[in-house]
Amino acid sequence: MSDYTVRLSDRGTVAVDDMILVKGVQAGAGSRILEGFKPVFSAEAVTRLEKNGYVISGKTHVGEFGLDLVGEFSYYADKEEELQGAAAHLVAQGAVKAALGVDLNGAPRRAAALSGVDFLKPTYGTVSRYGVISCAASGEQIGVYAENVESVGEIMGVIAGHDEKDGTSLREESYNYRTDLAVEGKKACIVKELFDRADEQVQKRVEAYAQKLRKNGVAVEEVSCDFFDIANTAWQILMDAETCNNVSRYDGVKFGHRAAEYKNIDELYVNTRTEGFNFLTKAVILYGSDVLSKNRYEECYGKSLKVRRIVADRFGELMKEYDAVLTPVCGKTAYKAYEIREAFEKVFKESVFTSVPNLIGVPALVSGSVQLMGKQLDESVLLSLAGSVERAGESL
Repeated sequence: MSDYTVRLSDRGTVAVDDMILVKGVQAGAGSRILEGFKPVFSAEAVTRLEKNGYVISGKTHVGEFGLDLVGEFSYYADKEEELQGAAAHLVAQGAVKAALGVDLNGAPRRAAALSGVDFLKPTYGTVSRYGVISCAASGEQIGVYAENVESVGEIMGVIAGHDEKDGTSLREESYNYRTDLAVEGKKACIVKELFDRADEQVQKRVEAYAQKLRKNGVAVEEVSCDFFDIANTAWQILMDAETCNNVSRYDGVKFGHRAAEYKNIDELYVNTRTEGFNFLTKAVILYGSDVLSKNRYEECYGKSLKVRRIVADRFGELMKEYDAVLTPVCGKTAYKAYEIREAFEKVFKESVFTSVPNLIGVPALVSGSVQLMGKQLDESVLLSLAGSVERAGESL
């Protein structure tokens, strides 16, 4: 965490990740390119928490622009052998009541699973993105880490609701997040294609969670779905293209890092970005530029927009039969440190578990180190299903 002042509050302390603006506190997005940048305003979610008596206790590390697995390639963090997300780790240690994280490509969900805490990526548009360092505006969303679903629901109830400053914000003024809905008679499905991609330990976690749901009266069945791979490919294309456009504003002129040596404006741009971005971000920029090029636009970007609509329809058909989709959120129970040049491929492979909620805007809850996806605005169902397992008090 940064040296941002920690104070006491009756409502509790909340950490926010480095993609979220806090007035006067460096917001680096895990990147050297934003070194020294201190915003003059706070994100809407931060403002709402402070107005309701919560204290922002500090900023937590993220991987550069949230593009890696769990935050391993932050410019500001020490590298460790076993990877874990900073915000999730703080919540797991009981250092804060909750934390906010920007879910761009599943990193907060993976981090929550590895640390054994809860994380909710809510329906797109329910939490204001005003004050988020934006990369992929069509799918990124602020979510909440907490130790249990009650705390997740509490914080969500504060930060969610319409914000006129955010053009993607839905019109509802507020949302009610229930954790105590009756779950008996609900139906969940396990997607075979995702289950089979996880290692044996992860599969055992999913099976154990399914059994606990069954004990609470939830029917759990296995289904076959063929759209998760294509959804992952489509989201990676859209995310890379949008990120490429958004990070083009970082050029060393107005704020953040500036190269010390340059002879003209072109060299300033090139040298600043060469020094400021890591290898993964550069790979995303190059790939994003390619799919947006004249020769590739329709074949890649345009087709991905069509795939988004198809996946939304296919997922909607699945959810006519089920109340939740139960899947792994990671392919394994732990990640080991690796070279950044492997990151693009590694993140793509792991994102097959997490891309659908980012692509089509549906909610996804990590609890018990597994993932529950649901219909748009059906967070209360997911929280109640997970709550029924948490209240049983049995470890997975």
